[in-house]
Amino acid sequence: MASPQLTWIFGSSRSGSTWLLRMLRRHPDIVGVDETGLGHHLGLWRPIALAWQTPQPPPLTTFMAVKEVREDYFFNQRYADTWRPALAELFRTRLGAQLDDVHPDWRDPSTRVLIKEPGGSQMAAELLALEPGARLIFLLRDGRDVVDSWLDAYSDGSWAALDGAYAVTPGGRLAFIRWQAAVWKYRTEAVAAAYKTHDPQRRAMIRYEELLADPLVVVAGLLAMLGLDSDPTLVEEIVSAEAVDHVPAGQKGSGKEIRRAKPGGWREHLSADEVTVLDADIGATLREYGY
Repeated sequence: MASPQLTWIFGSSRSGSTWLLRMLRRHPDIVGVDETGLGHHLGLWRPIALAWQTPQPPPLTTFMAVKEVREDYFFNQRYADTWRPALAELFRTRLGAQLDDVHPDWRDPSTRVLIKEPGGSQMAAELLALEPGARLIFLLRDGRDVVDSWLDAYSDGSWAALDGAYAVTPGGRLAFIRWQAAVWKYRTEAVAAAYKTHDPQRRAMIRYEELLADPLVVVAGLLAMLGLDSDPTLVEEIVSAEAVDHVPAGQKGSGKEIRRAKPGGWREHLSADEVTVLDADIGATLREYGY
């Protein structure tokens, strides 16, 4: 079947990827897909989050990484030459069926298919390999704000409850913070590694903080990377239509998926001890990226 002109948005959850997808999919030549979940399925975490209730949890990794040399494991690297092409064909067939429903002209060479997949970013390299020539958008955000945002999502009555989130108790905060910090670090490093080896003409790295400060410039740059019309009038219409200021007050704020759009909020919500723990766990990575 035909291959899509595919672009992945990778990074970390709670980094503005939904906002970015909403803006870009307003372009007439972009069709957007919001989280296939494939990265989640391939990238199951090991150990589970409960390990972060112990003083010294083991290093975070994925089920695939743990099992890849086991003879009977389905995705054993010894048999990768057989399962990778089959997985790619399954991916194209399933994606194509959906695109036929929502955007029948997706096979047109001028159309770009954009998949937001931050929750599967730990498998960025495997997902990029599904479609040779795919583009990559690496969306980075301060890990402390990511953790702070997840703390808000795991509160009573939050938007994330429908996806299985629960209310974190005061006694469980520190373990939850360390778990989410480990996830942010792992995903950031995985996407960075994939980005480093990707075709420079088919990749872009942006920061949430830059996107928030000047969305017109960032969106225009991404459209140029995608080989699409980035006329200033069109870009202004796209950005304006999804401006946070236009979201009704009752649909944003604490407990809502659209929360605050304000970098540095972690300073207001994390205790001094929690900040110290975060720095010990992810401080080196934060400083590596200038945070």
